[in-house]
Parts: sequence; structure tokens; C-alpha cells
Amino acid sequence: MSFALVIVGGGRMGSALAEGLLAAQWCEPSALAIIEPSSGQRDILATQFGDSTVLASLELEHVDESSGVLLCVKPDHADAALRSVAAVGASRVLSVVAGLSTARIESNFVVPVAVIRAMPNTPVLVRKGVSAIAGGAHVTSDDLNWAESILGAVGSVLRVSERNIDVVTGLSGSGPAYFYLVIEALIDAGVHQGLTREVSRQLVVGTFEGSAALLNETGETPEELRAQVTSPGGTTAAGLRVLEGRAVRAALLDAVAAAVERSRQLGR
Repeated sequence: MSFALVIVGGGRMGSALAEGLLAAQWCEPSALAIIEPSSGQRDILATQFGDSTVLASLELEHVDESSGVLLCVKPDHADAALRSVAAVGASRVLSVVAGLSTARIESNFVVPVAVIRAMPNTPVLVRKGVSAIAGGAHVTSDDLNWAESILGAVGSVLRVSERNIDVVTGLSGSGPAYFYLVIEALIDAGVHQGLTREVSRQLVVGTFEGSAALLNETGETPEELRAQVTSPGGTTAAGLRVLEGRAVRAALLDAVAAAVERSRQLGR
């Protein structure tokens, strides 16, 4: 039996995408298959996606000319997964594997194949992700629309050139970790100043959530919104002076640069 979409890799990202696609009614549950070699994880997926098919391996019968493959494996498992995808003659592949170029994916196939490379981030787990996509040498606008429809089920999608995918990886792919580090530090700061950890957590998380919504909904720039909070000689100005003095802005610039360079190294 062939499927409209085969997700190769049933980990957190693969299962989140499957859940989002089914919730968005992108396809019937019976038209979706998940390939997962781990028997324990297959049992979990079979319970979670009872109306879809969970398999240990990808076979010829699972793919036809209308099928698409979504590659969601760890980078160190990518080569083996690609060999199995190429062996069944898949004609359209969307990869969310970090550092894996479209050219490298295409090299596994003996005939031209439509390859779209994507970099989503972990908020896709709650359908609030942001993803960037870039097409390979044989991709059409229909292929990009197909990829966008998949990732759009779990968040927003931007189209970029492939040379910018490494930048996307270092900025938004790694970005949640930067935010969590700042949130963690601010929660600790509240505790150090006498708040309970739970009260501090609620204040910090709510402030981040509300600030992001304000930035998104007003259309104002971060600089404008920051200025609105910063009264001359006030409490915010005192705090910002310390952050600028400790070169927090420069540290973030360096962090993104380091992550971008590491993404480039993984792709070599």
C-alpha cells in the first residue's frame, strides 16, 4: 500500500509534524505512514496515531509517483535513511535534517528528484514554530507549495535561498535555547530578590509571551517598544545600563555567529 506522505523518523519532530498535519486535515490518517526503527517508539506512535500506519522500514510498496517523503532523522542517521528513500524511488523529499544540503540528498538518487531543505524550530511541537525552506536543483513552485503546506500546519513558513539556511539554523533553529537561557536567568534573578520560584516563573514567562505578542501585533520595532518602557533615569534604564555594560548584545551576536559556523561545518 502506498501513502500520500511517509515520515521517516518518528522522534519528537516527526511526531509533532504528524500531529499537526492530521489536526490540520492535510491528509486522511490512513494516507500517512511513519517509519521508525525503534520498537519501543513504534509502540508509542501506534498508540498516538492509531489510524495511521507505523512501520519499521520503508519498502517499495509504500511509495508511488504521487507520494512525498519527509526526512526527520538525526544527522548521524541521515545517510542510511537516504539510501532507503532512494531505493524506493521517491520523487519528492522534504528534509528537516540540520546541515544536510539539497545537493548531498540529490546525490543519492540516480534520477532527478525534487528536494526541499527546511529548518524548523522546536515550537512546532505546540504548532507555534517558524520554518524556512529552500529548494534544490529540480524543485518547482508546486514542490515549494507542497513543502510549505506541510510545515504551515505547525507554524509559519518563510522561503529563503539555500545559502541562508545555515543562518536560519543559527538564528531561529537555535533561537529557542537562547531565549530559554535568558528566561532561566531572569527567573533566578527574581528568586535572588525574594520572590518564590513559581511567582518568578509566572512573571517572566508571562512577560516574554506578552512582549512577543505586543511586538507582533503593533508592528512597532523592538527599539520603539524598548524606548517606551525606558523612562530617563528610571528603573529600566538602570537595568539596561548593566546589560549594555556587560556586552549582552555583543554576546548574542557572537552566539548566533558561532551557531551559523557550526551549521556550515556539519554540512561539509
